[in-house]
Amino acid sequence: MSPPGKRHWFVPDAFLPPASSHGIVSHEAACLLTAGGQEATIRFTFFFEDREPLGPVELRLGPRRARHVRLDDAASLGVELPRDVPYAYSVESDVPVVLQHSRLDTSAGAYTLFTTIAYGE
Repeated sequence: MSPPGKRHWFVPDAFLPPASSHGIVSHEAACLLTAGGQEATIRFTFFFEDREPLGPVELRLGPRRARHVRLDDAASLGVELPRDVPYAYSVESDVPVVLQHSRLDTSAGAYTLFTTIAYGE
């Protein structure tokens, strides 16, 4: 039986809110899961309306592990994504993985959280 997940994922609606409140930084995360027994090599590419893509950014994820990649954390991600700019991203993996995208927006003085399973092929 092959491990669950897909090798190609797409998130067309991504956006790092420009402001934060209550001491909680508005952010997005790509939540990754390898349910199978092999390490995954994962490549992110970030797309914009008015500029060339960023990436690929390569990460590794161990077998049977989860990883929450903060998309506002340039130090761990390896690229700095702009705030207040719509973008999209793709994730390619050499083994099947599952990708969930989430956004925490505290810019309006309250907490707004949304999450969705990305589109996978």
